[in-house]
Amino acid sequence: MRAMRSASAAHVDFGDFEGMIESNPKLLPSDIDMIIERRGKFFVGEWKRQGENLSQGQEILLKTLAKQQQFTVCVIIGNTDTETVISSVLCISKSGEYRKIGASLDDLKVFINQWYEWANNG
Repeated sequence: MRAMRSASAAHVDFGDFEGMIESNPKLLPSDIDMIIERRGKFFVGEWKRQGENLSQGQEILLKTLAKQQQFTVCVIIGNTDTETVISSVLCISKSGEYRKIGASLDDLKVFINQWYEWANNG
């Protein structure tokens, strides 16, 4: 079964959670667009359209995950509306810096294959 492809796919609205933590009223849940697990190691991908920015909370979350030894975190600029279009793949280093590792779907697939080999054998 192939995954659904829909430009009008609904996004979760976490607005009802705003203010739930009195001491940190701006704290809101965040979603992750893509995650793969292999032998206790995780590849996380956050997709953003061209010109769309990470929220401050998302950036904090992703950089914190990237610091963890078992996580590899990338931000993928592109979309999957009618076909998969990728213009940039940026991985977040353990120190929080962004490093461009590709600019196409093929580049992302190669990187995920390399990650899988590392996760599978590590």
